[in-house]
Order: sequence, then C-alpha cells, then structure tokens
Amino acid sequence: MSSNPDFSDAELIEIIGNLKKQRNAVILAHNYVPAEIQDIADFCGDSLELSIKAADTAADVIVFCGVRFMAETAKILSPEKTVLLPVSDAGCAMAQMIDAAAVRELKRLHPGATVVCYVNSTAEVKTEVDVCCTSANAAKIVEKLKGEVIFVPDGNLARNVAHKLKRDDIMPFKGYCPIHNRFTVEMIKKRRREFPGAPVFVHPECPPDVTAAADAALSTGMMLKYVRENPSDTFVVGTEIGIIHRLEKENPAKKFVPLTTQAVCPDMKKIGLWDVYVALRDLSEQIELDEETVKKARGPIDRMIKG
Repeated sequence: MSSNPDFSDAELIEIIGNLKKQRNAVILAHNYVPAEIQDIADFCGDSLELSIKAADTAADVIVFCGVRFMAETAKILSPEKTVLLPVSDAGCAMAQMIDAAAVRELKRLHPGATVVCYVNSTAEVKTEVDVCCTSANAAKIVEKLKGEVIFVPDGNLARNVAHKLKRDDIMPFKGYCPIHNRFTVEMIKKRRREFPGAPVFVHPECPPDVTAAADAALSTGMMLKYVRENPSDTFVVGTEIGIIHRLEKENPAKKFVPLTTQAVCPDMKKIGLWDVYVALRDLSEQIELDEETVKKARGPIDRMIKG
C-alpha cells in the first residue's frame, strides 16, 4: 500500500470519483481488500462475479482491486477494455504454485483425464485446462464429468469436492491457500466454547477436517447469503477477515467473530486509496494479455459459465 503524501482520505475519495467519471471507469473490490477500498467500489464480490459484472458495464476502464489473477480474468472476459491492477505485485500464493508446464505434465501422466481449474489461477494456466470452476460451483462442475479428474491448483478444494461427491477419481494438485490452510479444528472448538450456539462457517479452501467440523463451507458470496437468511445474531467467520467489513455493513445488528485474527492475506491488503488514485490518473498498471492467451483461457471460463 503506497503512501499518500498529498491528500487526506476524504480528498482522495473525491478525486477518485472525478477521475472515475473522466475515464469512464468502474472500480471492483474483492471481499477481502481493505474496508476503505470496498467503500469506494462500484461492485464488491467474488473475483469471477466481479469480472462478469464489469464485462456487462459500458465502462472503458476496469480498476480491479484484488490480486493479479483476478485482473487477468477481467481482461480475458473484457479484452477490449483497459484493465488496471493498482499494485502490480499484488499476487496470489496459491496461483503461483502451478504453471502451464506443470499442467501439461499432469496431462501427459494422466491421458484422458479432464482438467478442472479453480479460477484462482493465472491466465497462462487457464490456457491448458478443460473447464474452470469457482468455490461455489466446483462440485456442480465436477459432478457432470465422467472418468478421472485432475483438479488444480487447490488441493483442499479438490479434496472437499471429492468428499462431497463421494468420488475417488479426483486427483488434487498440491497447491493451497496459505491463509485458509492454517485454520484448524482446534480453532473451531475454541470459538464454539467462547460463543456457544454461534454458527461457524468456513471457506472450501480450508482443509477437509476443518470444513467437516464447521456448520457450513461456503464461498464468500454464499457466506453473505447464509448470514442474511440465518436468524442467529453471532457468527464465527472462517475466511480472510476482510469480508467481515461487508458482513457488518449488510447486517449491522449481527456480530461477527473471526476464526482467527491472523487470517490476513498480505497481498489482498496491498491496495490503498492512493494506489487507486494513481491507477486512474496514470492508467497504470495495465494488464496485458496476448490474443492467443485470451482466446485459449476464455474457453474454460465460458464452459463453466454455460454449465
């Protein structure tokens, strides 16, 4: 997060609003980014949900406040638009755990297997797979597939899907989200003692024993719906703590307790107001993908969307 030497936050917010109009831009914020970024965004949500919304707007410029693979996905779905990632090195540790060469090797070792790719992956990796999925629809996508399935890059999500579908032909890659992988059953037990009766929900990127110990394993979008529809007044939240800001805004009468206060993704916290201002001022940092990459990477995304 870059320093802000010239303006107050209130001034920056006003300037960003003016620049956004001048550039005909839309600002997207993932549910995990800092609160002040969520508050100035036109849309908050999951990465794929945001990319689809941006593609449907008449905006010429997309400012994606998240991490690189998310901005790449927005570029794949809107190649004619200028897509900006305000902090160029905002990355995803899990997405970096696999590359296209590794996918090609997996396909060589398992000819005939279908390769399913979590959207939390680079554009390069998406060019080598058969179909993408989100944490919300992974089981639905895999359920329709016959025969062996190679699931990249998130091993925890793959194992959770395999358990849900009672299938032993799903081969998980060794990747994982460092934030969700650190959650434990002991953390859940501790919170249950501290907040008896409070539902515990976690993300499907958590290890299978953690998802089994929770009341629900949900994508961030489904977490928001779960809280809206659940009459409880207190919830234990097992995902990156950035989502608590949105949960509190949408449910001011309810209380949200993080499963652990250590669930902070440093990359998700890199973008600040100053970075958004500079991105709009200078049209930086632009996401560039060649035409062939866009074409090949879009196929698996379209196949997922079409179901």
